[in-house]
This record gives sequence, C-alpha cells and structure tokens, in this order.
Amino acid sequence: MGTEGSRVVVPRNFRLLEELERGEKGIGDGTVSYGMDDADDIYMRSWTGTIIGPHNTVHEGRIYQLKLYCDEDYPDKPPTVRFHTRINMTCINRETGVVEPGLFPMLANWQREYTMEDILTSLKKEMSAPQNRKLNQPPEGNADQRMEQKDLVPRCLIL
Repeated sequence: MGTEGSRVVVPRNFRLLEELERGEKGIGDGTVSYGMDDADDIYMRSWTGTIIGPHNTVHEGRIYQLKLYCDEDYPDKPPTVRFHTRINMTCINRETGVVEPGLFPMLANWQREYTMEDILTSLKKEMSAPQNRKLNQPPEGNADQRMEQKDLVPRCLIL
C-alpha cells in the first residue's frame, strides 16, 4: 500500500536497542566495541566505546576509551563523542577530549543511517590517516588525569 520511495523511520529507542544488540555481539575483528554505560538508563543516552589503536601507527597497542552521549534527537543528530583516554588527533580537542564535529567529517555531515559503530570505525580509520598516524601522543592516562594536570598550581616553598 505504500508509495514508492517512502521509507520507514525507526523510532529512537528501537534504533538504540538494535545498536545495543549489535554492540553486545562484537564488531568485526574486535578492535572496536561499544555498549551501554549505565544499564539503568532507560533513555539509553550514555554509552561507552573502545578502540584498539591500528597497526603501524603511534596508536598501535593503545586502548582508547570513549564516551558517547545520545541526546533525545539521536539518530537525527549525532551523539556527542569524547575520548576518556588522552589522545592527540587533529579532530579532537586536546583539553577536553571532545571530537570536534566541524573537524570530523562523519559528525559534520551526519546522516540518520550512521551508527555508533560507524563513528568508532571511522575514528579508528582517522588514527591511520597521514595527519594522525605519526603525531606525538601524550603519556597514557585518562581524562581525569588530564584535568588534574591542567589544574596543577606551581608552588614554591622557601625555607
């Protein structure tokens, strides 16, 4: 009965349930994974992602933790993505770890069909891009350490 060219728009919660199921099954070669950050979050907003750095890059052997936040307008608008693990990449704010939408094409040109899996896979590919593959990386640590270091106050004690 439908007209040609019409498409079904999957409701937000059904879409997120599909993504959760896919994330729990594991993705590809296992170097990218994601799941719910808080199982009690009935709105399914807060997610955690993991990327294992690609071979033949400065990221090789590193494990990167990310937070993805899907607001009420997801998947019509992209989630907020923030690296919890310290990383140096051209599309990431070094102070906050936030993936800058204007510098990361997938977020800048977001389409409803994109998924969190697509974001993580694309970020892993971005790690291998010429502008990122050899960038000096900060010592391994998480965002809490980054913020603690930023708030350090030099003190001098004269005895």
